[in-house]
Amino acid sequence: MVTVTNLTKKYRGSNEEALKGVDFSIAKGEKVGLLGPNSAGKTTLISILCGILKFSSGQVMVNGIDVKLFPKQIRSAIGLVPQEIALYPNLTIYENLSFFGRMQGLSGKIMKEKVDYLMGAVKLEQHSAKLVSKCSGGIKRRANLVAGLIHDPSIIFFDEPTLGVDPQSRCLIFDFIEQLNKQGATIVYTTHYMREAETLCNRVEIIDNGQFVASGTPEELIKNHDGCSDLGQVFLKITGKDLRE
Repeated sequence: MVTVTNLTKKYRGSNEEALKGVDFSIAKGEKVGLLGPNSAGKTTLISILCGILKFSSGQVMVNGIDVKLFPKQIRSAIGLVPQEIALYPNLTIYENLSFFGRMQGLSGKIMKEKVDYLMGAVKLEQHSAKLVSKCSGGIKRRANLVAGLIHDPSIIFFDEPTLGVDPQSRCLIFDFIEQLNKQGATIVYTTHYMREAETLCNRVEIIDNGQFVASGTPEELIKNHDGCSDLGQVFLKITGKDLRE
């Protein structure tokens, strides 16, 4: 689903590379966690994979399409749940989801059924008529989650989707991501929460300072680093940084 070869990214006016020769791949049906601190390069990488951000050098293939040559052609196959809330505050939750559905070419009964299904999946039915500006952070996060999935993408990029949410919303988000994966979706999940990566992902890529520094299942990473009992200790040992909650 994703193949990245010698990927670099340098922002204009900066002497530092945000990504430094990144190589990795993701197979269909995987749940891959990108684990790293703020400014490690996670969001930059996701933005490049989604065709939003241009890169400096290397090659990026998503769903068999060269992102540099055909960035618009990948959009029907991908879903993006961004770190920031990407909803219209003066529309209701239902109106937001309907708008994004129309943007993806849905209409009529098919769109209504899809919106109703997504709201039910993350327990938003009773909040459907609320203006987004009047909703709690957890409700906004849940709506933000499903807004990017209304077109049934085959690969979904989640960029810190539980940032600042309450425990109930976090559990609902986790359950829904698991359900999506069981239905065949490939999941790419960025986080700096160790327990999220350890619980949700079947492979973890540790990224720091624009480079991948370790890769494996959570169990493999813990087993391969003597004296470590969790991913937080592994990360600390590899990078010298403590991200444990």
